[in-house]
Amino acid sequence: MRRTSRLVVLVAVVALCIPAAPVAGEPAARGCQATPPDAFGPFGRGLPPRRAKIGTGHVLTGVVVSVLDCRPIRKATVELWQANRNGRYTVAGSATVVTDRSGRFRFEGPYPASYEGRPPHIHLRVQARLHQPLLARYEPAKGARRGSLRLVLPPEPL
Repeated sequence: MRRTSRLVVLVAVVALCIPAAPVAGEPAARGCQATPPDAFGPFGRGLPPRRAKIGTGHVLTGVVVSVLDCRPIRKATVELWQANRNGRYTVAGSATVVTDRSGRFRFEGPYPASYEGRPPHIHLRVQARLHQPLLARYEPAKGARRGSLRLVLPPEPL
């Protein structure tokens, strides 16, 4: 049986990208619908340190692309927060990574903890020049050592 990870948005949405309306009169490129936002998260605690590793046990890779043309967004910042075993979000459980010229990123940390009945998850905030910021949440498949995401950002409104 194949285990799959998922990006959770608001109420446990399984798909990574859900159809959204075109932005500012621009038709969205086929297959590049904006990733819906999840406004919940431990943000507002300052910028997490720039690093790609906070521990071992789970590797999350991903790509950040634009809704306009599905092209990768280079130099996007991806902030990641995960709770410790006690359900607390600390600087030690956070990181900021920057996408490469192919829009790709890699983050390694312990398998996310479950707390207060919530499934294991990692909160993400993605920011890129000329694009709207995205708040999202990633839930790995149970016991998975690897996961992957495709995050699609709409442009800033004119």
